Amino acid sequence: MLPFHALIPAAMMLVACNSGGSDAPGTVSPAPTATPTPTPTATTPTGGVPFATREVATFNAPWAMTFLPDGRMLVTEKGGTLLLVSADGSQKTTAATIPVDSAGQGGLMDVILAPDFASSRRVYLSYSVSGNGGKGVALARGVLDGNRVTGISELFRATPFVSGDGHYSGRIAFAPDGQHLFFTNGERQKFDPAQDPKATLGKVLRLTLDGQPAGDPGLTAKGFHPAVWSYGHRNLLGIAFDRQGNLWEQEMGPKGGDEVNLIVAGRNYGYPLVSEGDHYDGRPIPRHSTRPDLEAPKVAWNPVISPGGLIVYSGKLFPQYAGDLFIGGLSSEALVRVDVNGTNATKGDQWPMNARIREVEEGPDGAIWVLQDGSNAKLLKLTPRS
Repeated sequence: MLPFHALIPAAMMLVACNSGGSDAPGTVSPAPTATPTPTPTATTPTGGVPFATREVATFNAPWAMTFLPDGRMLVTEKGGTLLLVSADGSQKTTAATIPVDSAGQGGLMDVILAPDFASSRRVYLSYSVSGNGGKGVALARGVLDGNRVTGISELFRATPFVSGDGHYSGRIAFAPDGQHLFFTNGERQKFDPAQDPKATLGKVLRLTLDGQPAGDPGLTAKGFHPAVWSYGHRNLLGIAFDRQGNLWEQEMGPKGGDEVNLIVAGRNYGYPLVSEGDHYDGRPIPRHSTRPDLEAPKVAWNPVISPGGLIVYSGKLFPQYAGDLFIGGLSSEALVRVDVNGTNATKGDQWPMNARIREVEEGPDGAIWVLQDGSNAKLLKLTPRS
């Protein structure tokens, strides 16, 4: 386990993955004091949008959020600030300030509660750091003690570290058995590492709760890094289990070809050998149909949606969408629904949100919460239209 103080701070601009835009730079708030936010405002949508939208709070380049059992929220900001937010959004307290490398697409990324949070109070985080050979994404864990997350220590680092500031990924999901976690490592815009058995880049990893490799035994026997569960991925910015135990993942494609995949142990998902998109310079990439030995996506988009966060919805307030996927759209400025039927998926709705959507979460009451992207980004609560 690497010491928390060994991480290297930075604060620079985040470049979007396949949206052609850029994110606003994040900043770290030094004061762990409560900060009031504007009174929430409500708007009523028109047309076919099935939800009403209420603004709850604003943040500086937020990346992820998760709910505590009492309805409060933990929200990460790109610059390294982890915020504890009241259930109504009116108060924000700095729970931790984490030294991260926030250049380009880097920064403080995912936050998720341990399966045994009620007793352990453990919180898992991911972020980008600098080290020997360049930069990479790290997994860490701390304990929520009062209003602070303390004792933060690093559990796992992507390998190898490489140059550049893109495609870290860094999403976390716990297995239904509560004994393992899944951690996404992007291919860092380097293409070939996604097929390199020794690298964790471009992979879905399975780890123990202490960060020890627990990958697919079949791949490990073939000489893969012992944490690798699946490979041939690009930039994996969403991962979640459904109630049947299926693991769903979404990732940004190149010029076209954003994907939703059903993750199966040991499978090769093809990148960069195949894709439903092409290289940015116009060079074609063979399609999945040319390689039936490689796993094809369940859903693909061209033009792209630039997918952000991902949830499997439970259906408490929107029962018609129970079991479906909800995805934040960055360049598409949309909330995207994918219709799930067992292990199959098809495109559902794409609702305009008029802002880049970085994160999607389900609240305790079944409301859908979305975080906009960039500076002065709004946290919105979506509930059924009256």
